[in-house]
Amino acid sequence: MATRVTNDPAEFRTTVFPFLERDPVLHTVILSNVDQRAGGDHQPEAGEGVYVSVHDDTGQVVGAAMRTPGRGVYLGGLAEQYAAEVAEAYAEHVPDLPGVGGARPAADAFVQRWTELRGATATESRSTRLHRLEELVRLQADGGPRLATEDEAQLAAEWVAIDFGDELRDTLAWAEGKIKQGALWFWEVDGMTVSLVAHQLPVFGVCRVGPVYTPDEFRRNGFGGALTAYVSGEILAAGHQACLYTDLANPTSNKIYRLAGYRPVADFVELEFG
Repeated sequence: MATRVTNDPAEFRTTVFPFLERDPVLHTVILSNVDQRAGGDHQPEAGEGVYVSVHDDTGQVVGAAMRTPGRGVYLGGLAEQYAAEVAEAYAEHVPDLPGVGGARPAADAFVQRWTELRGATATESRSTRLHRLEELVRLQADGGPRLATEDEAQLAAEWVAIDFGDELRDTLAWAEGKIKQGALWFWEVDGMTVSLVAHQLPVFGVCRVGPVYTPDEFRRNGFGGALTAYVSGEILAAGHQACLYTDLANPTSNKIYRLAGYRPVADFVELEFG
């Protein structure tokens, strides 16, 4: 087995996508992030990404990981047995990593090897669950859905900055891009905007739903769940699969998405190095 490292997302896409597309739901985050960067569709970033592919003794790709500028390593659905070698590759090329995320078994194995190599400690910061839509159930709430318009980019940016600012960084540029793509929706009640849902454009037939945001004053009315179900239905109607991540610390959202027809695929974890 061997690892190969590149800073070129287009080269990485050519190398690993034939492997990752075998399970485009499990690998949704790496697929969408690399596809955007390789195609020049991502916000400008300071620095280069570091992308690692894992190859068996015949040279076939059996795993992949990415580190985009300023972030930790993301392992996605990497198999546990390859995590130590991936940690060694990153220790050589990015020795000051802030953290790692991915499927829990691989992330734990990465941390074990990383602490051996770098003497760091690791603290779990977040745990999530990836879900795939199996059979859509349309959830009901007062009001209805509509696409966001260009003049609502600032509102969308302010909303998502509250819970997703660290992840999205330039939330206004993100909102403007999603609106241009037709991938940002609002739920409206009596002319009042009460909830937001966005989604990724399809990569190998999979759209990842999120973020989902409802301001505090409008929560516990079913708006976010109803809008998520509606957007998921639009994705299905276009001939694609839908998936999403939930925060395991939020049992309410996990229950709602199960009611909408989503079923668990795998658990993921994010860990910070100290």
